[in-house]
Amino acid sequence: MSAFDTLAPSYDSDFTDQPIGKILRSTVHHRLLTHFSAGEHVLEIGCGTGEDALFLARQGIHVTASDASDAMLDIARQKTKNQDNVHIEKLDLQQLPLWDNQQFDGVFSNFGALNCLADWQTLAQWLSQQVKVSGKVGFGIMARYCAWEFLWHAGHWKWDIALRRLRGDTFDGLTISYPTVKRITEDFAPYFRRVHLQPLGLFLPTSALFDVVQKRPKLMKTLVNLEERFDSVAPLSQFADHYWIEFERV
Repeated sequence: MSAFDTLAPSYDSDFTDQPIGKILRSTVHHRLLTHFSAGEHVLEIGCGTGEDALFLARQGIHVTASDASDAMLDIARQKTKNQDNVHIEKLDLQQLPLWDNQQFDGVFSNFGALNCLADWQTLAQWLSQQVKVSGKVGFGIMARYCAWEFLWHAGHWKWDIALRRLRGDTFDGLTISYPTVKRITEDFAPYFRRVHLQPLGLFLPTSALFDVVQKRPKLMKTLVNLEERFDSVAPLSQFADHYWIEFERV
């Protein structure tokens, strides 16, 4: 049983269907459509409930949507049942499979699935065998120095939460790591060249704090505008909830 099975029933209501969740996801969708087009085949790692796979499938893109959680996959399978170009696959990042004669036009992983890893070099080597030369890889990684999380929880004297990303974290026995941009770039460097970096959730809060902003329309509008204004300032990525990082297979 995956640690994330318990999150599956409420994941869409807690994140996907929330106004801020929709804004953050639309940013990722824009980046994905920058690289992938109809007829191409991409691999999604950590597909969750299948929201991104559904979006890409509707653009005519073939998606192999994978996750380690059976409960997440069940929802993704139901959500994409009318999409012939979505294939659901169980994939455990701790035990990467041997896939023969399978090369994708690109790979992506959204909203922190790769934070469940402590060793990105092994993943990079595996992906180098799965991705075509010049293929794009995009990841949404939970950042180590999330300003919103630190400032909010430190201000409320919840230091265990405020500092959790700095010391590492666990979830239901699973170790959660927060790699810096430098670390993951170096780990992918033998096979991939970094081509893009931007903050994702710099002025908009973490999902646990969505309501703090969403119930204040004027504040929400201001923060959305700031998010859009600074989304091209790559050095600020380290201080966002996530950073979105892209590589090209060399």
